[in-house]
Amino acid sequence: MGFGEAIGAFYRGYFNFETRSSRSEYWWPKLFKTLVYFVIFMLMGIVAELFGGVDTDQGDIVVGIAVIALFLFYIINIIPNIAVAVRRFHDQNQSGWMFLLSLIPYVGGLIVMIFMCIDGTHGENRFGEDPLGESMFDTFS
Repeated sequence: MGFGEAIGAFYRGYFNFETRSSRSEYWWPKLFKTLVYFVIFMLMGIVAELFGGVDTDQGDIVVGIAVIALFLFYIINIIPNIAVAVRRFHDQNQSGWMFLLSLIPYVGGLIVMIFMCIDGTHGENRFGEDPLGESMFDTFS
């Protein structure tokens, strides 16, 4: 699954907590969101400097608008972030409730990140068909 296709699948599965997702459907949108945050921060700094710096009234307005844009982008992506993580756990034949491991202070996010890197089960499992389709393991069986 390529970059654009993964982003499309990420947003199409906005409220889908039932099926399975591939690693690319999890990691490509992470890269996309990081790039969006980076671009907004860069534009915020550049535009604020063009309006006389962040210590001026116009610079404060620009920074305020950028902060609102960042906040809205973050809020819009909360549910699909959780949904795709749950689907990644399903791909490994784990319960989606494993996502709650991310609530463990200090190490929870790292534990979930490691799970997101693990390859899913090959073939069908209790959560549905393999999102990668027929793999090399099915071909030579």
